[in-house]
Amino acid sequence: MKIFQVDAFTNQIFSGNPAAVVPLDTWPDVHTMQQIASENNLSETAFYLQNKDGSYRLRWFTPTTEVDLCGHATLASAHVLFEHEGYSEKVIRFESNSGLLTVEKRDDLYWMNFPSQPPDKIPVPKLIPDALGTIPIYTGMNVDLLVVVSDEETVAKMKPDLRILEKMEARGVIVTAPGKDVDFVSRFFAPSVGVPEDPVTGSAHTLLTPFWSKRLSKKQLTARQLSKRGGQIHCIQLDDRVEIGGSAVTYMTGSIQV
Repeated sequence: MKIFQVDAFTNQIFSGNPAAVVPLDTWPDVHTMQQIASENNLSETAFYLQNKDGSYRLRWFTPTTEVDLCGHATLASAHVLFEHEGYSEKVIRFESNSGLLTVEKRDDLYWMNFPSQPPDKIPVPKLIPDALGTIPIYTGMNVDLLVVVSDEETVAKMKPDLRILEKMEARGVIVTAPGKDVDFVSRFFAPSVGVPEDPVTGSAHTLLTPFWSKRLSKKQLTARQLSKRGGQIHCIQLDDRVEIGGSAVTYMTGSIQV
């Protein structure tokens, strides 16, 4: 199998969020895909196979489990198709466990079109103040738990207790605040699915975009994820969909001996 490692949501290697991408001719069994993802030891490994209608079936695996949606590995897969696999159309259609996802290359960015997942406000979970070391000003839930804190500095300096976060009944925990030179900043922790902290999380912005779009009364937003590697994200709110834009760069190409 061919394999590519791509840094997503950045135009420089050694930054953004690394994802492995494995183009397929036939589907291996799930156990083999999970072993490959575990061996890669990246937050996500994406596998895709072309369908008869020209679209692609796309699946994502963390080192420990398959997940239903991953933004940065979708962006990385589109980058591989456009830059390495000779894809010549303007838009790529991916069939996934989260439905139809499209990626369009516009100028120097890849724009992913995902379902919008606005959070529903919930009471602050009892474990969260101890886990994060601060009292949130808002908490909401969709597939992830959204935690809003007062300022960018609180997000940047946060040292969460991952053992507590692992007990939360959510895929991951998003911590966010207004940004100083962008509309909002965030960090993403998902120890329950084998990702202590994700460098840049496209799928988290399916919650963040509708939340901040409503709060800031604007449809187009800029964002930064404040992990050690960091990344830039462009977001557009479109009714029940969101567009998430970013760049990508290839770090490595190779082959897997299975």
